[in-house]
Amino acid sequence: LLSGHWNVIDVCNGLLGGFAAITAGCSVVEPWAAIICGFVAAWVLIGCNKLADKLQYDDPLEAAQLHGGCGMWGLLFTGLFAKETYVNEVYSNKPGRPYGLFMGGGGKLLAAQIIEILVIVGWVSVTMGPLFYGLHKLKLLRISAEDEMAGMDLTRHGGFAYAYDAEDDVSGKPSFMMKKVEPAKNTSRNGNSPAINV
Repeated sequence: LLSGHWNVIDVCNGLLGGFAAITAGCSVVEPWAAIICGFVAAWVLIGCNKLADKLQYDDPLEAAQLHGGCGMWGLLFTGLFAKETYVNEVYSNKPGRPYGLFMGGGGKLLAAQIIEILVIVGWVSVTMGPLFYGLHKLKLLRISAEDEMAGMDLTRHGGFAYAYDAEDDVSGKPSFMMKKVEPAKNTSRNGNSPAINV
């Protein structure tokens, strides 16, 4: 949307962002509301990506933006659009539960969702913060610029992850990923089916 042309990766990530967002409330919102949730999630993802770029946050898979940003949007969205009928059907053991603010349910569910976001952020920070700090101090968190430019598939795993077409040069170090799997002429131990040589 921002560059003026379609990018398959951006489309796929936008879809994933919509899926991550609607997961929280898929059982308690109307289909029209789910469409709104997914549409806004794509913009949340774009905003989170711009923020990550501005903060120079390195996340090549956009995992934090997709699951963190869009997931938080989904929790807030549920607090706004959860329908009373669906909430009572899904959580039938206790009728009269709070439902979405925009659906006439007051702000209790939205407040609970905000508290949930704060608890999740706190828990992840307390559990993962020390781990990443330790990895940073041991210099295990980052790879060299050379390895990054060459690609870890080649520098760490010994082969190319992607050969885009038959013309691509894959003459680098052969790896187990590049070996051909063919049936062997002999049979397996029990004599019933052919073994496979790698």
